[in-house]
Amino acid sequence: MSEEKHLNFIEEIVEEDLESGKYKSIVTRFPPEPNGYLHMGHATSICLNFGLTKKFPGYTNLRFDDTNPVTEDTEYVDSIKEDIKWLGFEWQNEHYASDYFDELYEYAVKLINKGLAYVDDSTSEEIASLKGTPTEPGKNSKYRDRSIAENLDLFQRMKAGEFPDGSKTLRARIDMAHPNMLMRDPVLYRIKHAHHHRTGDKWCIYPMYDFAHGQSDSIEKVTHSICTLEFVPHRELYNWLIEKLEIYPSHQYEFARRNLTYTVMSKRKLLQLVNEKHVDGWDDPRMPTISGMRRRGYTPEAIRDFCDRVGIAKRENVSDVGLLEFCVREHLNKIALRRMVVFDPLKVIITNFAEETQWLEGEDNPEDENSGTRKIPFGKELYIEREDFMENPPKKYFRLFPGGMVRLKYAYIIRCDEVVKDDSGNVTEVHCTYIPESRSGHDTSGINVKGTLHWVEVKNAVTAEVRLYDRLFKVEDPSSEEGDFKEYINDNSLHTVATAFAEPALKNARINERYQFLRKGYFTLDNKDTYSRLVFNRTVSLKDSWKPGQATPLKG
Repeated sequence: MSEEKHLNFIEEIVEEDLESGKYKSIVTRFPPEPNGYLHMGHATSICLNFGLTKKFPGYTNLRFDDTNPVTEDTEYVDSIKEDIKWLGFEWQNEHYASDYFDELYEYAVKLINKGLAYVDDSTSEEIASLKGTPTEPGKNSKYRDRSIAENLDLFQRMKAGEFPDGSKTLRARIDMAHPNMLMRDPVLYRIKHAHHHRTGDKWCIYPMYDFAHGQSDSIEKVTHSICTLEFVPHRELYNWLIEKLEIYPSHQYEFARRNLTYTVMSKRKLLQLVNEKHVDGWDDPRMPTISGMRRRGYTPEAIRDFCDRVGIAKRENVSDVGLLEFCVREHLNKIALRRMVVFDPLKVIITNFAEETQWLEGEDNPEDENSGTRKIPFGKELYIEREDFMENPPKKYFRLFPGGMVRLKYAYIIRCDEVVKDDSGNVTEVHCTYIPESRSGHDTSGINVKGTLHWVEVKNAVTAEVRLYDRLFKVEDPSSEEGDFKEYINDNSLHTVATAFAEPALKNARINERYQFLRKGYFTLDNKDTYSRLVFNRTVSLKDSWKPGQATPLKG
């Protein structure tokens, strides 16, 4: 393992711990709260935690931090598990913080018996008013010196449901003058008469995150508990509780969360977008959720590649979404099946072609020699893109125009002979002749043309709805702008082509396949709205400004 190159700083810690004999193997965990859908920020944590135990001996647990029954739901539990599996990872054990409620309660009793915890009748406002400031010490609660016996009695009665929500809390008894404000007698338990998605109505007191997290890590013998930077101040309390409870010494390490340009990563803000109907649910293809990216056609390989490229850092950064799109585009180029689809059709009549359809052959993916071919019908009536014809073209216009010649992909060279217009002067169709000797792969015509167009035969075309997605926000960092972040939503983030015309090979499109619509971009069959019709989502365009080899585009 010592020969492994380019280890991030957490991998270096793990490698040192293993080489020193501190551990024979490691245990990590991914601990989401089931109160929303996972997004790209979580993907970084997933790739880190699961990636460590792919690189080093050990395993990763999935543990749901379900200590807040009001916001949690089994819908989120199911979606989180689906997302992790889709990303390509498997957990060794599936745990819930609620699995440990009995043990956590006994840990709290142990602290009370040691004189290290007390029941406080103060309101949350009173607790906050006595907390002090970073430069001024806090003040002791008047309930801080209750006897051990009284605290044990009150805590048991809290558990029994005698008291209303908010009337009492259990607090650690540490130091109200501690320089770390989180160490100033933090709340360990609160009363919440709420139905829990797993334990039902058994409990009406619930542990705070800081109490449940470290102790759950210890119970599972997690060796490397990896959090994001906002938990740095919490590490002191994490260690204090483990020390005072005399339990397995898990260790917390922190890394910087990754944000993306042109989106938001806050669950609260994402929930606003969903509830206020700015998007079509958590899995809207414009959302930075893993389910949204899956629906848009991103691949797990591309997301893992992106997480690997941006790496693990010790300070907050914003990654350019262009890098993510580059990773997606690079993978799709290798696996996507090539197909022809016309969005805005102009009819072309091949005047010298027979009525019978001729079946040509096209490669499925020129990047993959094993991808095979498909049959493409060519006939007397075709569709091309309206933008690929111009009646009065400028110089160096290489598409179709009167008297001009172009190649039709996989097919023949055609020449435009006549333009047909309606009474308003709009071009309704163009008449062309084809060069029989110019068939692709068998061209003996000797004619060279500079333009190649995609096309679809009219008679065998299938229709589809196509959704063209752009970035959800107009500015790089909507959260940092003045005013409501929703003011910066891009009103043109979705454009729908209600009826596009596709070659018949797409009639049997499958959700797990990816497609490159020639000259249009990469597309996937929508996994939600495709029932009696074909609906395709554009994953990414064919090209973007970000190039490999340039510095990873970060801000921060």
